[in-house]
Amino acid sequence: MSIADDLLPASLLDTFRERAVIHDRENTFPEQDLADLRERGYLRLLVPVELGGLGASLLEATQVQRRLAQAAPATALAMNMHLVVTGAALHAHRLGAGSVRTMLEDAAANRLFAFGISEPGNEAMLFDSSTRADARRDGGYQVSGTKIFTSLAPVWDRLVVHGRLARTSEVDPRLVFGVIERTDAVETVPDWDTHGMRATQSCTTVLDRAPIAADQVLALTPVGPNQDPFVMGIFGAFELLIASVYTGIAERAIIVGADLATTRRNVTRGIVHADDPDIRWRLADAAIAVDGVVLQIDKLMADLDALGLGESGVGVTDHGPKWSQHFSGVKSRATEVAIGAVDQVLRASGGAQYFRRSELERLSRDVRAAMYHPSDAESVHASYAKSLLGEIGGTRPVLPR
Repeated sequence: MSIADDLLPASLLDTFRERAVIHDRENTFPEQDLADLRERGYLRLLVPVELGGLGASLLEATQVQRRLAQAAPATALAMNMHLVVTGAALHAHRLGAGSVRTMLEDAAANRLFAFGISEPGNEAMLFDSSTRADARRDGGYQVSGTKIFTSLAPVWDRLVVHGRLARTSEVDPRLVFGVIERTDAVETVPDWDTHGMRATQSCTTVLDRAPIAADQVLALTPVGPNQDPFVMGIFGAFELLIASVYTGIAERAIIVGADLATTRRNVTRGIVHADDPDIRWRLADAAIAVDGVVLQIDKLMADLDALGLGESGVGVTDHGPKWSQHFSGVKSRATEVAIGAVDQVLRASGGAQYFRRSELERLSRDVRAAMYHPSDAESVHASYAKSLLGEIGGTRPVLPR
């Protein structure tokens, strides 16, 4: 039995699926889902066994998330934020970064991590920040700014944030990454009322001189792309776990669509829809596309696991300077495929799926949140165009022949 099957038995997923309907309708956070997952060790999934965790690999985490997303997409997306943080910590820990050990120990103690990186208008995301970070005499920092799309907003125990250091040279601007706790300096704004993924409760978070203790500083990096182990871990874990959630939604939609096709009848033609060539083509087209992205996610995450463990050999690839491009490329392809696959299933499943009582209707709203996660289509295309054509008006790169 896989860790995904063991951690998420079918009976529990059925319960999550029933609750998902209620939380979507009421725009509430799935507190009981979190309690069930916490009890089963979900928060310890990516913590090494020697630190008190389940010792799962990053690849196994993507498979677990795909399974959870098939039952409760918003619960899966919310829990993604904890797994992104602990996944980044695991990657950095494997590479010898001592600053992340406390995070893994906190996760082993069932503390819930969230992710406060997104900011209004900040297209650079991890690699710059409009949040101000001021150094303190004790070696810590205090940060002030606004973070958006803070999943798990009502319930997190620890929040990973970043900010641009004040009073640093514009020639060499720096960022600080660290962990904060809930204090009066942190305000959660109850503004989450969205088209889909409603149960994530990804509210806006306002920081007003929120303290990062000296022993909770995770990394100091230059502004712009860099190879810091924790930052690279965040980027890789975020992109591939996001891709996994939306792929799981598409997988579930295909299952639902296939079940509907075996029971719906075309009265005019006197056949079940499963025997209609057009319906068969649409469902097969969705399944073919989703199969392709599952293979891409699995391969790239397995390579990231191998990089952190220092493994090499047949079937293992170190992508060198193209890691970030591959992370964003797979995320972009996976999420666009997921949206397209769900749409194909909807087209194959009839007008009854337009009603709010339909699971496909909810899946069709949840899957569209994919387009708002970084890396968005524009930034991915800009990155690939730059690697092929160079900067606009600049020197053209020499491509391998």
